[in-house]
Amino acid sequence: QPLSPCPLGERLCSAEEATAGSGTYTRHGFIFSSLAGCLEKRSEDSGLPVVSVVRDAESQLLPDVGAMVTCKVCSINSRFAKVHILYVGSTPLKSTFRGTIRREDIRATEKDKVEVYKSFRPGDIVLAKVISLGDAQSNYLLSTAENELGVVVARSEAGVQMVPISWCEMQCPRTHTKDFRKVARVQPQFLQT
Repeated sequence: QPLSPCPLGERLCSAEEATAGSGTYTRHGFIFSSLAGCLEKRSEDSGLPVVSVVRDAESQLLPDVGAMVTCKVCSINSRFAKVHILYVGSTPLKSTFRGTIRREDIRATEKDKVEVYKSFRPGDIVLAKVISLGDAQSNYLLSTAENELGVVVARSEAGVQMVPISWCEMQCPRTHTKDFRKVARVQPQFLQT
């Protein structure tokens, strides 16, 4: 059955009708929810169904300052790259959050020489870190200024996944064309297949 949203402290049913499961408590012969989430009713062989309230973890999960996020570049200009945040850590997000990587946050050294189009291209998958929760448009500010951060997946104009050949270049294995990128030194646990 579809899970129904359940506010904290909601009276769920009589304690005679069901057994209190996780996220619930019994008082005065009734079962109440001890957290806000979704109501789940499971039938048990022993007779009474078990009611529990499950916190909807994904809707609670928001990119936080300092969090590692995987995002996809949507557009670039000379001052910043606009991205959609897809994962926080290794957890996929249900809804899309927008982020911005400003030119000065692309790398740690020689910030004044950074060029956005030599760092990212639309469609790139980038590993970044949240540095601020941004403004009213829920636009997160992201940084790729550490060695581990930057482009993890990029496709060449031939549509082939490119191979990193240095911290600032990737190459198409089919056409051998080289493109500039701010390449991440990927730690294996962050690889999103």
